[in-house]
Amino acid sequence: MDNNISNLDRAEILTQALPYIKKYTNKIIVVKYGGNAMINEQLKTQVMEDITLLSLIGIKIVLVHGGGPEISDMMNRVGKKAEFVNGLRVTDKETMEIAQMVLAGKVNKNLVNLICTKGAKAVGISGMDSRLIEAKTKNEALGYVGEITNINIGLINDLLEKGYIPVVSTIGCDSEGNSYNINGDTAAAYIAGALQAERLIMMTDIAGIMRDVNDPSSLISEITVNDAKKLYEEGVISGGMIPKVDCCIEAIFEGVKKVIIMDGRVPHSILVEILTDEGAGTMVVGDKND
Repeated sequence: MDNNISNLDRAEILTQALPYIKKYTNKIIVVKYGGNAMINEQLKTQVMEDITLLSLIGIKIVLVHGGGPEISDMMNRVGKKAEFVNGLRVTDKETMEIAQMVLAGKVNKNLVNLICTKGAKAVGISGMDSRLIEAKTKNEALGYVGEITNINIGLINDLLEKGYIPVVSTIGCDSEGNSYNINGDTAAAYIAGALQAERLIMMTDIAGIMRDVNDPSSLISEITVNDAKKLYEEGVISGGMIPKVDCCIEAIFEGVKKVIIMDGRVPHSILVEILTDEGAGTMVVGDKND
């Protein structure tokens, strides 16, 4: 804590957050968490503190997490080489077992434990629990990489109603008992849509959508779905940002009110986004005339 801030200043800061607290109390915010913010232990602790704070002031938080680097690390440990096609992990039966073990086990439970140590109530679930994420094979060449066919949000709603933070690992399932590796951004978009969430926050490793990727001052603070289409054509949205923005647009079409792409490496970026005028990252919204 900054000891240069007086108690009066602290009180003033808290009162300035009051309108935002009132605005989001009992509203659902889905946070997609991954990337460097998950690997760096100090950042991870800060993100969990932010999520705990938002939960304790009455906001219903759903945390959807990835864990690609951890899966690759475990594969290396067992002597298995990771393969990717267009950014998607080729997932044979053994890789799927590793992904399930790492995501639904190690990563998920570590996050749950960390949230609980900060004072909130969290429960770790996977997309297989209560058939939360139903899926089918996306592409035979990719193996057990899943395409979402249905979201069953009953379990998440039950947990939110009881005051828990659901922490979701993105492992899908089908009626034949197969499990699938699901892209975390896609899963977060569909879950947020099914919940009709107030906001979906996508924590990434960049500040947001920038007109010039080498110039942080070129950050675009807000775009509509139609703006996004133009930015695709202009090449502003390119590379790895394309599937991320696609997920943002999908979430808007599914019923999420606003989606934010933000830099998860910036300390307390979630609080800046939710509890201040300034906000963080790029906000994606529906077209004004919709």
